[in-house]
Amino acid sequence: MTERRTTCAVLLVWAAALGACSWTPPGQPAAEPEVPDPRTVTGFAALYGQNCAGCHGEQGKGGAALGLGAPGYLAIVPDAAIRKAIVGGIPGTAMPAFARSAGGMLTDAQVDALVAGVRAWAPADVRPDPATPPYQAMASGDPRRGAQAFRDHCGSCHGADGRGGPRAGSIADGAFLALVSDQSLRTTILAGRPDVGSPDFRTAGGRAMSAEDVSDTVAWLVAQRERFPGQPYPNAKVEGSK
Repeated sequence: MTERRTTCAVLLVWAAALGACSWTPPGQPAAEPEVPDPRTVTGFAALYGQNCAGCHGEQGKGGAALGLGAPGYLAIVPDAAIRKAIVGGIPGTAMPAFARSAGGMLTDAQVDALVAGVRAWAPADVRPDPATPPYQAMASGDPRRGAQAFRDHCGSCHGADGRGGPRAGSIADGAFLALVSDQSLRTTILAGRPDVGSPDFRTAGGRAMSAEDVSDTVAWLVAQRERFPGQPYPNAKVEGSK
């Protein structure tokens, strides 16, 4: 009888110990998921690393696309423009839509976290230069004037015809222009690309560009786009045909 009581007491103690340690038998799933639900992730670092860093670079320092953490960019871009690009992407370019409302994977809270995180990269003393042309064009530019404005402010690096120069490659190339929006061209002129050594509107060509210069240059670049990008050769008649 004493041995049986002792055995029961040991079993009770063992069971209590297991309960205290929340032990789960082998093969039994834990109460909490091993991988968090992606919809619950709102940390900026994780969201940016998974969705943005591949193009815009680590810490927004630039890569295939403009660096979102560049002070010159953050001084001119409104939060509404950042949000719009994240939510719906930029049609006709390599920038996809990320919000669930537009077919992406991110919730409204996650979009909010990205916008706030990008804005937080701006140094406290960053202020837009009063002479900065508006972020968005107020009127269409003139491509004929833009040809001269491009030569004056961009030709020393990209070549007078935009097809490449001694210090930078082609920017009038059809393959490139097919992947960027009009606003992207304007933003790059205004903010520059410090990650690749491209100056902003204040020093391009050794002197500041006016609002008209910027709009005209964008108009000239847009005019260089191919109507049907991706076709390497113009249509030609088959030999022997009429």
